[in-house]
Amino acid sequence: MTDLLSILYPWTKAFHIIAVIAWMAGIFYLPRLFVHHVEQANNAEMRETFRMMEEKLLTVIMRPAMVATWVFGLCLALTPGIVDWGLVWPWSKAGGVLLMTAFHGWLSRCYRGFASGENEVTGRQYRVMNEAPTLLMVVIVISVVVKF
Repeated sequence: MTDLLSILYPWTKAFHIIAVIAWMAGIFYLPRLFVHHVEQANNAEMRETFRMMEEKLLTVIMRPAMVATWVFGLCLALTPGIVDWGLVWPWSKAGGVLLMTAFHGWLSRCYRGFASGENEVTGRQYRVMNEAPTLLMVVIVISVVVKF
């Protein structure tokens, strides 16, 4: 198995990066959709349009991209010679990825709140929360590139 992981390493890394880009695009865009959804709450047609856009982004792009990110990332972590678990960077990256996954879960709960008509988060709160994935991305990228 480890020989196969080593042989497939460049492909695994490429698909991991592709999945991360797709996931992050959704992570950055969905809270912005929520902001506009909240601010157009008085228009039933716009509410339904935003709900449909949010659902497709979450279920067709973000969720599969998150799963692919995790699968390819775990394959990379299991590839011999790639990760030195005695350093700090794999742990800071793992923490960042876990927090990003938790943020994804929070976005999913927010979507369900919109779908059920029970959203309690303001547009301003969504704007502020939209900064969290940027900070997590910085931690993750610096961890992987600098490898401290």
